[in-house]
Amino acid sequence: MDQFRYVSYAQEIIFAPGSLAQLTELLPGMGWIRLMLCTNHSMRAGGQVDAVKSILGEYLVAVFDQVRPHVQRVQVDEALALAQEKNVNAVIGLGGGSPIGMAKALAYILHLPIAAVPTTYAGSEMTATYGITYADEDRPRKITYQSPLIVPRFVVYDSELTLNLPPQLTASTGINALAHCLEALYSIKRNPLSTAAATSGVRHIANSLLTCYLDGKDLEARTEMLLGAHLAGLSLASVSMGLHHGLCHVLGGTLNIPHGFANSIILPHAIRFNADATATQLIPAAAAMGVPVKRVNPTVVVEALVQKIFHLISQMNLPRRLRDAGVAEDDLSALAKLGFENRTVQNNPKPITRVDQIEELFRAAW
Repeated sequence: MDQFRYVSYAQEIIFAPGSLAQLTELLPGMGWIRLMLCTNHSMRAGGQVDAVKSILGEYLVAVFDQVRPHVQRVQVDEALALAQEKNVNAVIGLGGGSPIGMAKALAYILHLPIAAVPTTYAGSEMTATYGITYADEDRPRKITYQSPLIVPRFVVYDSELTLNLPPQLTASTGINALAHCLEALYSIKRNPLSTAAATSGVRHIANSLLTCYLDGKDLEARTEMLLGAHLAGLSLASVSMGLHHGLCHVLGGTLNIPHGFANSIILPHAIRFNADATATQLIPAAAAMGVPVKRVNPTVVVEALVQKIFHLISQMNLPRRLRDAGVAEDDLSALAKLGFENRTVQNNPKPITRVDQIEELFRAAW
């Protein structure tokens, strides 16, 4: 890595159990006095919305708690109308990747500053990217957008907010975080910062994810896992994604498969597909997950890493095959064509020049 180039962003990160209370010190002090909260039903049901209301008081003038997965275009219009009606001057995303993605969409359209309070391990809070799903088109699709304008200015990581995260969501967003690290390690735009963050992120995720799945009330494990997710998001913030995330976006935008489920299915196959081009870059991740790497051929190491990930996915009862997520075999050819057209897929470190390369991967995953 003797040449690299990347962009970093101005963010303030607050990481501590109980740190949600610091919102009242941060946001009004920046002149953010008409705030809108973007979140979902589970955050309201779990009491997190009431907690934010209590902390922000009169500064919180609007709440949009209807966010559905994959940031639906029709919902962006609804949230935008509410923001304009309430004359908000900043937005907060509370929850996983979709609520934070909705906040990013509003921030971009209205040129507003944004803060994020992640309660899953999705990592959106650290990146300059968001996706919108156009579900009402003849061929539903998810399109990703990128802009430095939508990077959250403040990110509050409060691991106490993750204690009620259900096991399945813990597992699926945790695998998403692991995927961020692995794709950052072999990205065509990797750099020393992304590599260091990704390697450390894998270690923390490997140490804590299964424990969080088995015992969600373990605050120490939850805190370490949230740290791993932060590092995963940081590692991905300055690089480009490739085959893995591009295919996950296709599955989510076209068939509405939850992003974490798509990750659990595609990740091992994407690693195996890229192995002959990326094995050396993945050795630190394999070592962090307990795979023997000394005096072992790198491609053998990567296959052992693949098996380690398959085992972890099985331990957490996540889907391992596309058919388990409701994908029909007849869908595979059309999905492969969409994947081939995806801009993110074309950033893959191993060139993808034919649709049948993707179809072969999908068939292996089916």
